[in-house]
Amino acid sequence: MDRLISVEEAKNIINEQQIKKKILRVPVQDALGKVLATDLYAPIDIPAFHQSSMDGYAFSFKYWKQEQSLSVTHEIPAGSKGPLRVPETNAARIFTGAALPLGVDTVVKQELIELKDNQIVIKDPSISLGDNVRLKGSEIKEGEQALAAGTVLGPATIGFLCGIGLSEVDIFASPSVAVIVTGDELKQPGTPLAHGEVYEASSAMLSAALLQMGINRVKTYYAKDNLDDTIIQLQNALAFADVVILTGGVSVGDYDFVVRAAEACEVEKLFHKIKQRPGKPLFFGRKSEQMVFGLPGNPSSVLTCFYEYVWPALRSFGGHEKQLKTLKVPLRISYTKNNQLTHFLKGYYDNDKVTILHAQESYRLRSFAMANCLVVLNEEMKTYLEDELVEIHLIPTYG
Repeated sequence: MDRLISVEEAKNIINEQQIKKKILRVPVQDALGKVLATDLYAPIDIPAFHQSSMDGYAFSFKYWKQEQSLSVTHEIPAGSKGPLRVPETNAARIFTGAALPLGVDTVVKQELIELKDNQIVIKDPSISLGDNVRLKGSEIKEGEQALAAGTVLGPATIGFLCGIGLSEVDIFASPSVAVIVTGDELKQPGTPLAHGEVYEASSAMLSAALLQMGINRVKTYYAKDNLDDTIIQLQNALAFADVVILTGGVSVGDYDFVVRAAEACEVEKLFHKIKQRPGKPLFFGRKSEQMVFGLPGNPSSVLTCFYEYVWPALRSFGGHEKQLKTLKVPLRISYTKNNQLTHFLKGYYDNDKVTILHAQESYRLRSFAMANCLVVLNEEMKTYLEDELVEIHLIPTYG
């Protein structure tokens, strides 16, 4: 008979698993949300040349201090390849982003000059040497570290990498995931129900959660309520995925075949059954580099166990921080549980206190749809008083 282990033991077993992260080279623009696998260095100076930061006039500061009036002899738009030099006795009309030619070192804004007969007089006596010039390499110098391995790539970092000329990056690849749904009583939404049938929600729910994590390589399999088909579908899933998630069939009923199917597929059982509610019969095993999770069949249990156990494991494949964001916050209304199990309860945190929602039964998703956190009540304590600090795990948001 399987020994009931604590939540802490179960999480430690999962966290201790050695995962060989896969490195993938992808276009920079496709790396949003991914984690850099290597340090990155600037291939060139950025800017690659001294550059005007204003629309105005470029001139030699030293000569202007002596002469005050300058002849405008050139015009340099952004992207122009010339002229390469402007005599220091002259000035050049220049635009934002354009390269400064030799012979000039300062730019004055166009609003601060008087132009007459192609001669400019600068009206700003406070102007200094080098004003309105972006120096070569002032953003980053060639060979300087741009980003460190482990950086999560967001819009700004992607723009930065493109701006220094990088087109591809090495990132930790997201795992491939197979979802196996078990249960002959399940019907697809949009079809009429016969007596005794229920709509199948877990595959869509898990696929959405995986997509939210940036995991796109997902396949769903459906297993009939018999051992042979459960084995076949698990074999198919193991041929495809780094991580397999089964829903239903992990308890001890006559039609619960997941544990036996895992054994038949040479999946090493690392634990089965945790001192928690919901999700007491949770199964976890390994086959070589692959992970196999057997979740309960009730939808609320599925999602709770996914966030508490599967989500951190999936995050580790991609090099991310593993755990859900955790806070200690006051409880709005006292709560008593009737057993010595760890409870994960659907809650709503309003940035002040947390409210434990009604409808905590494992088959009910309505309260989960209104929740933004899971309230964690440990196995030792039974009664939690109003305003007592409790641990909450914030549910990842979307949009």
